[in-house]
Amino acid sequence: MNRDAIDFENGRVSTLFRRILIPTLLGSLAISAVTAIDGIFIGHGVGADGVAAVNIVVPVYQIMSGLGLMVGAGCSVVSSIHVGRRKVQAARMNVTQALVGTSLLCALISLFIWLWPTETARLLGSSESLLSQVRDYLIWIVPCFVFQMWSFIGLFIIRLDGAPKVAMWCNVIPCVLNAVLDWLFIFPLGMGVKGAAIATGISIAVGGIMALSYLLFFAHNLHPARVKWSRKSLRLSLRNIGYQCRIGSASLLGEMTLAVLTFVGNLTFMHYLGDEGVGAFGIACYYSPFFFMIGNAVAQSAQPIISYDFGTGRHHRIHQALRLMLATSVGFAVAVIAGFVFFPQPLTALFVDPQSQAGLLAIQGFPYFAAGILFYILNIALTGYYQSLENMRRATLIVILRTVLLVPSFLLLPLWLGVPGIWLAMPVAEMLTLAVILIRR
Repeated sequence: MNRDAIDFENGRVSTLFRRILIPTLLGSLAISAVTAIDGIFIGHGVGADGVAAVNIVVPVYQIMSGLGLMVGAGCSVVSSIHVGRRKVQAARMNVTQALVGTSLLCALISLFIWLWPTETARLLGSSESLLSQVRDYLIWIVPCFVFQMWSFIGLFIIRLDGAPKVAMWCNVIPCVLNAVLDWLFIFPLGMGVKGAAIATGISIAVGGIMALSYLLFFAHNLHPARVKWSRKSLRLSLRNIGYQCRIGSASLLGEMTLAVLTFVGNLTFMHYLGDEGVGAFGIACYYSPFFFMIGNAVAQSAQPIISYDFGTGRHHRIHQALRLMLATSVGFAVAVIAGFVFFPQPLTALFVDPQSQAGLLAIQGFPYFAAGILFYILNIALTGYYQSLENMRRATLIVILRTVLLVPSFLLLPLWLGVPGIWLAMPVAEMLTLAVILIRR
């Protein structure tokens, strides 16, 4: 198959991985930066209450991201295998089905939230003092979710199409736009958390339109196919989307883990430390997507290589990609851990006054929280590896363990260790998950 940018058939595994990793990592970090930039401007323009309010909405955003990652990962794996077997038209059809199906589902979910924002805010655990800000953020962030689906799915396919730099710019440009609009809406216009939501929504919409435009007009091979509306075609589409979701379900569950971490963590911090505790935990949660995106970027960089070679039966190349993936994950994790252990005050100061109650709690908690970063990134990378091989049992097991173990960790560790136990809930859950996977291997 002719590839203008990346030759999965003949290229060296290390070279392919490096060429995909750098733009994928930069693009993934840009996605995380959109949320973090919101937090920085809200923290300094609104205060710790604004950070807490946005953190309460974060689980909804994470679930919607999970839907996009689930279908995007599943579609990418299926399409990679089809491409490896020279079935390009089947790959194109899967791309079309993924985009159309998720757009319709996301529109329905968004409509439900938009019609009942107050009820949704209370369901997410908002206190009455934060309710108006949580509601404002929900109302204005919901319209961007369909564009978010186009972006997440499109980025997987753009990388598979041999254009990882294009995928990177589909993330970087919205990130820069979000920073400019956040400043404009929060400071000169004084719009508070509502302004942050509008800025984020506009930037996500721009990224989604860029990704979809590439697929429609500039894709080398994987442009969408014509939609067929016959009964047989619709049944086939539902079957294919279901299979994509099954393969990518671990990605949705991975985002659900982030949502559970945020939701249960919010409730636990609220119980022990009140709104200030939620604000401190909210700062940590602004950094959590960076860990997720590092692991996810490493996995996504290896995925098209692994799935393509899985389709062609070249297993020695799969093992090479796995070794590169694990070594890269460890290297990035060590660097991030060092930042949290040695520089908690500057990391906190990006969001709130480090001498405020929320800031002091965050500075004290970051070193404990950092203990789980290595296990966190490795678990995400291994999930992506098993997805690439269509081994959904192992991929799903990792994510279920990560999610299920969080709840008893948040419930029990504070009883035994006090406030440090709340911060250690994520590290303990991730460490136990990796231990189980290694034992069962």
